[in-house]
Amino acid sequence: MKNEEFATALQRRIKSLIRQTNLHGVGLRGIMGTLCAAFFVLQSLFFISSCARMGSPDGGWYDDTPPRIVKTTPQDRSVNVSEQKITILFDEYIKVEDVTNKVVVSPPQLEMPEIKASGKRIIVELKDSLKPNTTYTIDFSDAISDNNEGNQMGNYTYSFSTGESIDTFEVSGTVLNAEDLEPIKGILVGLYDDLSDSVFKTKPFQRVSRTDSRGRFVVKGVAPGTYRAYALQESDGDYLFNHMSEVIAFSHDTYSPSSKPDIRQDTVWRDTLHIDSIRRVPYIHYYPDNIVLLAFQHPQTERYFVKAERTDANNFKVFFTYGNPQLPIIRGLNFDSRDAFLVEHSAKRDTITYWLRDTALVNRDTLNIEMSYLMTDTTGMLVTQTDTLEILAKTSYERRQKDLRKEFEKWEKEQEKKKKRGQPYDSIFPAKPLVPTWIIPKDMAPDRNISVVFPTPLAHIDTAAIHLYAKVDTLWYSAPFEFAPKDSLPRTYELLAEWRPGLEYSLEVDSAAFTDIYNLVSDDLKQGFKVKNSDDYGTLYVQLSGMTIDSTIIVRLLDKSGRMQKQTRAADGAAEFFYISPGKYYLSAFVDRNGNGVWDTGDYDADRQPEDVYFFPDAIECKAKWDVTERWNLTALPRDRQKPGAITKQKADKEKKQRNRNAERAEKLGIKYEPQ
Repeated sequence: MKNEEFATALQRRIKSLIRQTNLHGVGLRGIMGTLCAAFFVLQSLFFISSCARMGSPDGGWYDDTPPRIVKTTPQDRSVNVSEQKITILFDEYIKVEDVTNKVVVSPPQLEMPEIKASGKRIIVELKDSLKPNTTYTIDFSDAISDNNEGNQMGNYTYSFSTGESIDTFEVSGTVLNAEDLEPIKGILVGLYDDLSDSVFKTKPFQRVSRTDSRGRFVVKGVAPGTYRAYALQESDGDYLFNHMSEVIAFSHDTYSPSSKPDIRQDTVWRDTLHIDSIRRVPYIHYYPDNIVLLAFQHPQTERYFVKAERTDANNFKVFFTYGNPQLPIIRGLNFDSRDAFLVEHSAKRDTITYWLRDTALVNRDTLNIEMSYLMTDTTGMLVTQTDTLEILAKTSYERRQKDLRKEFEKWEKEQEKKKKRGQPYDSIFPAKPLVPTWIIPKDMAPDRNISVVFPTPLAHIDTAAIHLYAKVDTLWYSAPFEFAPKDSLPRTYELLAEWRPGLEYSLEVDSAAFTDIYNLVSDDLKQGFKVKNSDDYGTLYVQLSGMTIDSTIIVRLLDKSGRMQKQTRAADGAAEFFYISPGKYYLSAFVDRNGNGVWDTGDYDADRQPEDVYFFPDAIECKAKWDVTERWNLTALPRDRQKPGAITKQKADKEKKQRNRNAERAEKLGIKYEPQ
């Protein structure tokens, strides 16, 4: 009910009681009893009304106060602590969210501690034995809030020491993905004062933290000394690097924590739109606070057989965790495998496709083979392994024949209908053609080429049956071209030509220009297209500096989604991009140390860092007929401040501020709000 409804109901009740009193001739005592009853009803209704409207703008002030700590046992920042159970008491009922990801105990606990909220308490039970003379920190981050309104307490860290003193230094920084400088959320960051190179694989972290959504970390409770920092995406909870699949970061840089008094500016908001004041707040500034760790996944050099599959009847594939120049040796157990296959492999040689040359073999549902290949043993060495495999076709021969009969019957009915209508019809069921996929842009850039992908390996190409014509003025002329396989892409070819801006072209391919290993032939093709004019594009020149600029620097042009559009090697300290469509672009670069044209990851055992990656910090606007020149100092900004936010996919979580709804309400009511 609303206040008016409560008041009306109460008034009616009082009048009724008075009438009853008068009617029955009750004296003063009866009247007093009636008024007391009325007062009790009034008080009860007011209480119910207030409770029912708690948190409503019409029912009083909001509860915007975050929970406060009343008591901790043992006391926060205590020394000589031996208890493994910690109790934190609050002034109201609380809850703890996402304990696994938000709460970090340091030193790291090999046996997970038990952390739970119970009423107004948080109870932490450490399962590992306490180390002597060690500072322990329990960093709750922003996991604590009150149970009713969800008011967050803010970042809170509880600490104690098992020794005579407590360590208070902090070191902080950022973890980025080495390949694209994306912040990495939720990765562990650990410190060692043991500076040996093997410590990452032999000892758990000494102090530990976890990155937030910005990739930021703060390791707390650090003692004076010299440390190295590492990052680790854990897979087994032992806090050391022992699986090649784990994402890691390492560095030979050392850090000595320190601190000094400092001043920061805190903004006090009157409401969500207006600033009340800016306060200068003294605090202790801990150093270093700018560590940048570049994380990568270790190369998967361990080689194991994963699976074999035969999705299509005419081929089967075998998959490995890692490639090797030496391909597997296949021996048929229920067929003659001599010259039975045409072999294709992926660029990394971790996937090998065996095309069956003989159609009789294609029609066989089960292939029993013996496969010998190189596999990593328990010592990390490659040894020969031989497996016997039974490879089954996904669709049986009987099923394929049934589908073919259905297709023939459908064709036969169509021809019968044509015959009855006196229309031309076929008397021989046509063989399926070879159907390549041509990739021909309708409006093509002068620096692009035409591609074609074939569904099966080719046995013959008749380049004389491929014709390219260019229209100059009103006449068509034969244009020179090359037709060649595309590197590292099986069954993919390119038609290369010197495309002249603004000209129309016609690609004409005769039938039977291509024949595959199953004697299927291609149909004819005729398709026209136009190469766009140079005036439709812009040009970008990038002058590089900040380090030794040579041909090892590869610069990439990225679109507004961060996808690579073009790539070029630096020459004479510059990178040039031609035929750029109008739009907004971004730049990245990497140091191609081994000259293979692709970014390469690091290797901890070989003490090799991943190839360095850089980002131009601003967007670049390219326009038609414009030449744009940019100067880029690759090292002018630290790596964690380079990548533009517009193409950063790992966005920071929305910052949760303490609410101030009462001030907003007071402003609407035209009164002054005094916080309690």
